[in-house]
Amino acid sequence: MAGLAKYRVLILGSFSPLVALALVVCISYFAEHWSYRFGVPPLAILVTMLVLTALPFVVTVLFAKRDYRRQMLSLSGKIGIAIAVVSLIVPGWTAYGLFYWWRAVRNVELHGVPAPVFSTLDLNGVNRSLTDERGKVVLVNVWGTWCTACRAEMPELDRLYREHQDDGLVIFGLSNEDVATQKKCLEKIPVSYPLLTYRGQIPSLYRQVIAYPTTFFIDRHGNLQRGPQAPETFPQLEAAALALLHSEHEARDARTNAQ
Repeated sequence: MAGLAKYRVLILGSFSPLVALALVVCISYFAEHWSYRFGVPPLAILVTMLVLTALPFVVTVLFAKRDYRRQMLSLSGKIGIAIAVVSLIVPGWTAYGLFYWWRAVRNVELHGVPAPVFSTLDLNGVNRSLTDERGKVVLVNVWGTWCTACRAEMPELDRLYREHQDDGLVIFGLSNEDVATQKKCLEKIPVSYPLLTYRGQIPSLYRQVIAYPTTFFIDRHGNLQRGPQAPETFPQLEAAALALLHSEHEARDARTNAQ
């Protein structure tokens, strides 16, 4: 035991990167499979990941500090500290994730401002542009084939689209996955609304999201409007879409009657 104590900083430092990575895997698994069920917000997950993944380095430094007070830090201890520094890549990456989260939250909360215009190809190679949908209510649903919640709401989104497309409702599904992957998903979950690819110009607003699915609401004037916070439930999404659709109808009818 005395021999191991002599090399404890080296041992702790050597394991720091592995422990940090293991924590990322465990927290990420929880975030993907359980956080939605328990309603844990992404911010809490990121902060937890930042704190926990920094702990292996902190523990190594604390033990190194104790050894330094008793005697000069040995060469093995210095090597352990150097290896432990590598583990800081993980909390550094998490800190960037927090910054990304802040920008994504800001994007979702934008309202009353012009929606960034996108122009890209759908799965059938047809170009789809936001400017072509002027005068309609547009929902841009950011999704992924790997996302259980996304796949669960797709049939409901399709029903909403089919029931209200004649009223001026447009729904676009947007995924960064390739055409083959999306089409394979469509074999199991067919939908009639267009699914878009990244083969075009997609502004960062639609690419930077904190949860899947996330839906952006755009009114008939091409302005962003607030919808339910991601991850939304479909009843919330439907209510927000219908409220926007009907309010726009009422406003248009009022203008017509005034004339």
